[in-house]
Amino acid sequence: QVQLVESGGGLVQAGGSLRVSCAASGRTFSSYAMGWFRQAPGKERDFVASISRSGGSTFYADSVKGRFTISRDDAKGTVYLQMNSLKPEDTAVYYCAARSGSYLSNRELSYNYWGQGTQVTVSS
Repeated sequence: QVQLVESGGGLVQAGGSLRVSCAASGRTFSSYAMGWFRQAPGKERDFVASISRSGGSTFYADSVKGRFTISRDDAKGTVYLQMNSLKPEDTAVYYCAARSGSYLSNRELSYNYWGQGTQVTVSS
């Protein structure tokens, strides 16, 4: 089992930046590939970014490529999502997720553990 707790969400103006974090506890954090997903009001949850167990590989949704950066600090058991050039359409609840194994995935069903989410609101 691993427990995930997101933090760092908030209100930011369009064009601004925000970093959300996800702290893991329980089993060894480095055993998991990690991902970020988001869910806007009235919409399904969508993939945002994924990072491999080693941290050497990353994968992004087209909508955030070049603006968002996923990273991990295994010593702290934390995964980050740095969000730059934010747009109102980035407004959503952001969830981190962990999956057993080393490879990247953009499939929600491939993740075993989920956090409760943190709200990010981008004003125009």
